[in-house]
Amino acid sequence: MLDKTKGIILSQIKYTDSGIVVRLYTRNFGRQSFLLRGMRNKKKGKHNILFQPMFILELEMLYKASREMQTMKEFSVSFNPYNIYSDIRKSTVAIFLGEFLTSVLKEESPHEEMFDYIEKSIIYFDSCKEGFANFHIAFIAGLSSFLGFEPGPRTSTDQAFFDMTNGIFVPIPPVNGNYANEKISNILADFFDASYDSIRNIQLTGQLRNEVLETLVRYYSLHLPGLKRINSIEVLKEVFS
Repeated sequence: MLDKTKGIILSQIKYTDSGIVVRLYTRNFGRQSFLLRGMRNKKKGKHNILFQPMFILELEMLYKASREMQTMKEFSVSFNPYNIYSDIRKSTVAIFLGEFLTSVLKEESPHEEMFDYIEKSIIYFDSCKEGFANFHIAFIAGLSSFLGFEPGPRTSTDQAFFDMTNGIFVPIPPVNGNYANEKISNILADFFDASYDSIRNIQLTGQLRNEVLETLVRYYSLHLPGLKRINSIEVLKEVFS
């Protein structure tokens, strides 16, 4: 029996001379991998662009929970992030987020609300013509609420330090040693409370933006043991420095 679902492309890797393995985050089945044979040959190669990070597809698949790789029978484009791939800065963000999500999301964990958040975020990002340098930080900050470790709100400016172990803002540095300094904590509090439309008002130098990103990735690594190193982060930091 065929199942229909939406899938967000996270990443792809080469498999043999003409095939690829594609990782998607699907609305109904969580993160899944698909082996697509012949996708790099002349006949089918024209479809390879559709399997770049942040493309959103409608899928017909033969799902079996016991399989490491699922079978994709049919696909069509639900959303083409054309504007993302027309801008080197945006495409760098897309590659980074695809790698980040591949590491963060688990195969066995469907989460429809989180899928919808990611889908709407991609569509918003694609529509942005300017003021999107902070988007990836806002996206990661917002994603934490779906993963179970969204920080508690900062209720007072006296709570000057972000305790990353406990996910709270506190008035003095915690004894666990896992905290952000006052400047970064203040910026993080703004991001955790911001909408996509308001993040352009958070003015950051390239260096500060990179420090905030590194702090968020560290926060994730504390709550998701085994989080892999995100190789594309260095390119992203250079693009927005």
